[in-house]
Amino acid sequence: MKTTLGRRTRMLAATTATAGLVLVAGCSSDDDGGSGTKTAAGGVEVVKAGRLTTCTHLPYPPFQSEIDGKVQGFDVSLIDLVADDLGVQQAIVDQPFENFKTGGSLNAGQCDLAAAGMTITEERKKNVDFSDPYFEATQAVLVDKKSGISSFADLKGKKVGAQAQTTGEDYAKSKGLDPVSFESSDAVINGLRTGQVEAVVIDYPVVQGWLKDKANADAFEVAEQINTGEQYGFTVKKGNTKLREAINKAIKDAKADGTYKKLYEKWIGPYDQSAASASPAAS
Repeated sequence: MKTTLGRRTRMLAATTATAGLVLVAGCSSDDDGGSGTKTAAGGVEVVKAGRLTTCTHLPYPPFQSEIDGKVQGFDVSLIDLVADDLGVQQAIVDQPFENFKTGGSLNAGQCDLAAAGMTITEERKKNVDFSDPYFEATQAVLVDKKSGISSFADLKGKKVGAQAQTTGEDYAKSKGLDPVSFESSDAVINGLRTGQVEAVVIDYPVVQGWLKDKANADAFEVAEQINTGEQYGFTVKKGNTKLREAINKAIKDAKADGTYKKLYEKWIGPYDQSAASASPAAS
């Protein structure tokens, strides 16, 4: 996933599938969001009464992005299920990704969890606890149809773009490329559209979302899809076992009752069984 350092943190309303919507007005750890208990169903402690506060970094469609003034997406819908189980409402906090990749936002009590299409890595596990994987991800090489680029191997000597501090950028660098870093997924596609770069390496589901737009589909194509073995997970503060278990239960239940499939088809596209077959994460 991604990070943009120095951006102004802002709070947005979340469109919820099951839990209603909440507009968050502040992010200090001592603001309890009003009177009431900070203990949700199942004994899960939350940082703001009546809310399950989610940190994310926008935009990252189809997982989370602002549409018609509301934050929506696959991640948002899945966490709505968790909030519903806990009897609270989800609230979205938009922050630089670095804040919660390192666990800083979680440790500071600014949010209960982070949901940001985040790849599970051993390095990140040092700072946060991950839920079970909820999505199998791959990388994609997106190019202009007139570029003549047909594979990752063709990128040698080309000007390649990637989103800063993402696994796509890491992969490109590991293969000897020196990608141009963009602060957001929107900036990446704009860089390709305006000719700043000749190709981009980024998570395939994001590319799928872009190509739903006819103008993008007419101009761009996937030169190669690369299986890097990545899995996405949600994160909680280290030691927050009750919330982690609540998230895992919601994911498991959604896969069992067909809700996961419906949300996948709504936000990502034709259902891919392998995307939902991720094995539970190691503790």
